Amino acid sequence: MDIYENCQLCPRRCGINRHEKSGFCGAGTKILTAKATLHQWEEPCISYRNGAGTVFFSGCSLHCCYCQNNKISNELFGKSLTIQQLADVFLRLHDMGADNIELVTPTHFVPDIIKSLDIIKLRINIPVIYNSGGYELPETIRLLDGYIDIYMPDIKYFSPEVSARYSNAPDYFQYA
Repeated sequence: MDIYENCQLCPRRCGINRHEKSGFCGAGTKILTAKATLHQWEEPCISYRNGAGTVFFSGCSLHCCYCQNNKISNELFGKSLTIQQLADVFLRLHDMGADNIELVTPTHFVPDIIKSLDIIKLRINIPVIYNSGGYELPETIRLLDGYIDIYMPDIKYFSPEVSARYSNAPDYFQYA
């Protein structure tokens, strides 16, 4: 079965058929990226020479009211890519000298990211980083086994009341 027919990739488990309409995250079935570039000073301990090969994915399962990337996360600013085009982006960043490939807010595109990484896995020799808001299902993280070298969750909340207020996710810490 196609994961996008009954989307259960994040703790929202919206069950939307993303072939027909967007899920809670705002995503359909097309990979949507806002930016892919060398990002200087991003996590200096792992991106210290040339910078992270950062790929910002559009959409988000949290929709925090204070989001610094609102245009990307909530307004879905970005460009649609095929699986092959995303693989080409990863290769381009690698060839530019990126210290790593950093996937930012990738949860809702995990199946296609895996397919893109499968295309290029023997052609890159840098770590792949999963940089997320931390609101993740264990099942989705298990899909990434063997693909991700470093997980970098941005833990936002401990309190269910606070996470409910700012991200409408009272179960945030349970999944983070």
